[in-house]
Amino acid sequence: MYKNYLKRILDFLLSLIGFLLLSPIFLIIYTYITLITKDTPLFFQERPGEGERIFKIMKFKTMTDERDEHGKLLPDSERVTILGKFMRKFSLDEIPQLINVIKGDMSLIGPRPLRVHYLPFYTEKERRRHTVRPGITGLAQVSGRNAISWDEKFEKDVEYVENLSFLLDLKILIMTIRKVIKGSDVILMQGPMLPFDQYRKNQQET
Repeated sequence: MYKNYLKRILDFLLSLIGFLLLSPIFLIIYTYITLITKDTPLFFQERPGEGERIFKIMKFKTMTDERDEHGKLLPDSERVTILGKFMRKFSLDEIPQLINVIKGDMSLIGPRPLRVHYLPFYTEKERRRHTVRPGITGLAQVSGRNAISWDEKFEKDVEYVENLSFLLDLKILIMTIRKVIKGSDVILMQGPMLPFDQYRKNQQET
């Protein structure tokens, strides 16, 4: 009952209320990025959703599009803005995803939607993460956010799918709010963790 009907109703109502409450912050960030970068402040990227249906996720831009003399994008560390670092730390760059939830592409709680080109590298068990709508936050995020390994992330995603309930969603939501306020478990720049496709290729070679 909750998974098939009530979850979507709560997603829509809470996201609509949340977006209205956060609209002043949304407008301030939108205006600031527009004035500073002279570009669209929103970042769109294709991601797989429920049933691996492709949709476009929305986020605030946290990096510029600066390139070197050969037309190649500069490293992330050189393109991320001061505002971008702040937004990532407190997850403000994800406010536009409330629109994705209102549209039905996403849920408030669920496995995070990852890159489309990762699809061929999941195991059958890991693919179960795509049997529900992806979320703005999820069990993997409150269990370590960006600080846990790929295998640990997917274990948590599958655990969530297998135990999906109102109480679990409520627990994850409360834990998310606490982590966002503290700005904890965030890796602002790409560290030693490899992209998932490269990580899985390395596993296959060993």
